[in-house]
Amino acid sequence: MSFSRRNFISRAALTAGGFGLSAGRGLSAPAKIDTPFKHSVMGWCFGGRGVKPKELGEWCVKLGMHGMEGIPQAAYKDVMELGLEISLVGSHGFAQGPCDPKYTDMVIEKLKDGIEVASQVKAKRVITFTGMRYDGMDDTKAAQLCVDTWKKVVPLAEKKGITICFEHLNSRATEGKMTGHAGYFGDDVDFCVDLVKQVGSENFKLLFDIYHVEIMNGDVIRRIREYKDYIGHYHTAGNPGRGEIDASQEINYPPIIREIIKTGFTDYVAQEFIPTWEDPFKSLKHGVETCIVR
Repeated sequence: MSFSRRNFISRAALTAGGFGLSAGRGLSAPAKIDTPFKHSVMGWCFGGRGVKPKELGEWCVKLGMHGMEGIPQAAYKDVMELGLEISLVGSHGFAQGPCDPKYTDMVIEKLKDGIEVASQVKAKRVITFTGMRYDGMDDTKAAQLCVDTWKKVVPLAEKKGITICFEHLNSRATEGKMTGHAGYFGDDVDFCVDLVKQVGSENFKLLFDIYHVEIMNGDVIRRIREYKDYIGHYHTAGNPGRGEIDASQEINYPPIIREIIKTGFTDYVAQEFIPTWEDPFKSLKHGVETCIVR
């Protein structure tokens, strides 16, 4: 079975119960990568190459990574027994979000479920999105509805010590499947930060996807500096194409990672590129090594 990002987002928020284990059991792991922040990978990206979550988890252990995300709920136990954390728990999906009133109740339910699951598996972050534009949408009202909806969930996140991470996505790229999300409401990172500010909680942060920000807004390092207090999670990928973060694409990752370190960020940077190299393990290894800077 392959695992798409959509499957992760819509199905990986677990129902309560069923996780009577603690992270760290199982394999004797190599030392973790010694950087100020933690390293993770989005499992859906590698599912298309036939890499199952447990195998990907074993690669993460071999590379000294700290966590995984973007995997189905059934894989959580195997991944945690490898000594890895679940770095981000799913919720309602990017297509059906709080900007559309017909999804309000569902979004609240899914986010609350995700928070409960995160608490159970000792994860610290749950993902959220705005959702897609729809015919007749009033942007001002839609933005306010997003804020109002998230505010209904934030008290539970605060109580459980969980951070809800709101992801900005690009609506421009068309090179292939999952490279862009035409019609996504939260496609301007400056607007997204404004929504985070309006929610007004330390438990509600921006998921700063470097790939998406590069496409829609650019000026990545300056925005990292400006928005450092509002960022709770990072994603990587190469542009154009959402492939490896190698020399074939335009984003210069080492100075970006150095800037992230300068801001004092200590949480997760997750690889979210779609591997194109013949050996996907080497793709992941290269991505991780690119983000180990001094």
